[in-house]
Amino acid sequence: MAVTDFANQAYEQPEPDPQNSSPSVRDRLVPPMPGSAIWGWLGPIIVTIFGAFLRFDRLGTPKAIVFDETYYAKDAWSTIKYGVERQFIEGDAANQAVLRGDTNIFKVCEQVDQCASYVVHPPLGKWMIGLGEWMFGLTPFGWRFMAAVIGSLSILLLARVARRITRSTLLGCFAGFLLALDGLHFVLSRTALLDIFLMFWVIAGFACLVVDRDRSRQRLADWYESSGVGDIGPSLGIRPWRLAAGLCLGAALATKWTGLFFIAAFGIMTVLWDFGARRSVGLRQSLLGTTRRDLPLAFAWIALIPLVVYVLSFAGWFATDRGYGRNWDQATSAGPVYFIFDSLRSWVDYQKQILSFHTGLDSSHPYASEPWQWPMLLRPVAFFYESPKGCGSDNCSWAVLGTGTPIIWFGGVIALIAMIGWYVATRDWRAGAILLGYSAGWLPWFYFQIVDSRTMFLFYAIPMVPFMILAIVLSAGLIIGPMTRPGNRRLYGAVGVGAFALLALVNFWWLYPVLSAEVIPYQDWYDRMLFKSGWI
Repeated sequence: MAVTDFANQAYEQPEPDPQNSSPSVRDRLVPPMPGSAIWGWLGPIIVTIFGAFLRFDRLGTPKAIVFDETYYAKDAWSTIKYGVERQFIEGDAANQAVLRGDTNIFKVCEQVDQCASYVVHPPLGKWMIGLGEWMFGLTPFGWRFMAAVIGSLSILLLARVARRITRSTLLGCFAGFLLALDGLHFVLSRTALLDIFLMFWVIAGFACLVVDRDRSRQRLADWYESSGVGDIGPSLGIRPWRLAAGLCLGAALATKWTGLFFIAAFGIMTVLWDFGARRSVGLRQSLLGTTRRDLPLAFAWIALIPLVVYVLSFAGWFATDRGYGRNWDQATSAGPVYFIFDSLRSWVDYQKQILSFHTGLDSSHPYASEPWQWPMLLRPVAFFYESPKGCGSDNCSWAVLGTGTPIIWFGGVIALIAMIGWYVATRDWRAGAILLGYSAGWLPWFYFQIVDSRTMFLFYAIPMVPFMILAIVLSAGLIIGPMTRPGNRRLYGAVGVGAFALLALVNFWWLYPVLSAEVIPYQDWYDRMLFKSGWI
């Protein structure tokens, strides 16, 4: 399972030669995958099992409501029970009741709509959290179960998509290994927050588009070999993988509104890929061909389908009279036509209120951070901290710190800078896609910081992490080099990449007690605070 000729494959040049023979056109459009399909699945699955073990081990620890679990764990329970979020009893009484095993936590109101809860995130992530609660009850393990499942599956997804874009099974496993060892991904995979679900759907959508890129280019190569050069080229069919991408990106939007940035970025990206493919085979009017043949269906799959998924995620709100701003009684009393109109009007008004909340959220928070601080992990979030007894010391710490693994994140910054240079030098589509995905998860937050002074946290950066790791993996492939390089050159490159993987493992092991809520002496906790002014 050696690294295949990752750097041997032909990169697409800005101005391809239309006189190339058919085989070279096919090779340029769709480089061959690595030889062993069995290892292509088995390797990533082994890495996923390793990551899943880390995430499920002691998943119910701490037996407490951690950070914003106070909202999402209870909202998820309400969503499963009533179809929508409802208000809970006042103060900390609801949390204490939950930890005692008492699920009688909802307010009692004279009218059902008086107990409706005003929530500012779409429902899908809470439905997913609630699935674990439905299976295992309203317990820490129950509300964290689906986060651990989704976090583990995202390791498999990233390993497979990295294998496809590098044409190397080993580099694909390397990507999954790094994601398994990232501290922020680990913590969010063990916490009932929405962000791990957002990240999963984003990388799933990206993976589907990468597969669609290969499939559509195979069809274009088939057409080219049978028909030769034309003006605009053929239609490339229904493209089910692009439809799947739209469904996944719609699920991202139905989890958090920031999924919209990835919809816009990936929508532009996939159309540019189509344009590049048509130009690569020498079509005389490739832009016209892309506009006529590819753009209409791309708009339907990547723009309209996500909107449909988003609306459908509110099915519980439409189906019940308990939702916030639902106005059920007014609608039903005026007949079915007005009922439908009023339901949609009420839903749109609700979305406007959510938008107003997000653009006006500027309250201070001790763990708030700014986007420029995220890549260097300058201000993590303390998800949980207590000082219990029983660690063999007078002062003990019991903590969950939401921070990334520094070796991976700092290496990622260097790799992303390298990707900028690599893209400028070669126009390699992989470097461009990685930079675009990372930017879609990062740059919009600068707007919110400047215009709205919005309160933000480091864990908002989790959708950036897969693309940061892909940058590391692509850089690793370049460091190792192609099969044609001298043996010592490849040996030194492989040793360097292996050393980085080992350092990531050691770094994660060092941080593990403060990521996983192990009770340790205070001094041991303090020693693990990399930046004392920002991590404490």
